[in-house]
Amino acid sequence: MSGAVSYAWRDPITDEEMVDLVRSHGGNAEAGWWDRISGHSLGWVGARDEEGVLMGFVNVAWDGGDHAFLIDTKTRGTHQRRGIGTAVVRLAAERARGAGCEWLHVDFEPGMGEFYFGACGFRSTEAGLIHLPSTE
Repeated sequence: MSGAVSYAWRDPITDEEMVDLVRSHGGNAEAGWWDRISGHSLGWVGARDEEGVLMGFVNVAWDGGDHAFLIDTKTRGTHQRRGIGTAVVRLAAERARGAGCEWLHVDFEPGMGEFYFGACGFRSTEAGLIHLPSTE
């Protein structure tokens, strides 16, 4: 086995595959999540191994114009730090650019700066955030 990974824009991904991918690295997967949101995306990138197992993913939401947003970048727990996440983000950026988007935004947890700023080429900007459940 060569360990080759293939990458595809708007890869046909099932909800069950997304649940498995999220759980592979200890995430809290909610069944039905992918089926509910996929229709609202500009697109997404799936990364698969030679057997077709989903190894990586990123969703690209957008405002229908200049702004695209990366959401839910994921790499299978057993395959992290092999360039899969970087590759799905790069393909997502290419496709967002091709769709006419001017800006690609991403939010991330502390500790992920090396990945997004270093490997993926994002730059730091000021942003604002409201945690809506906390404002009730």
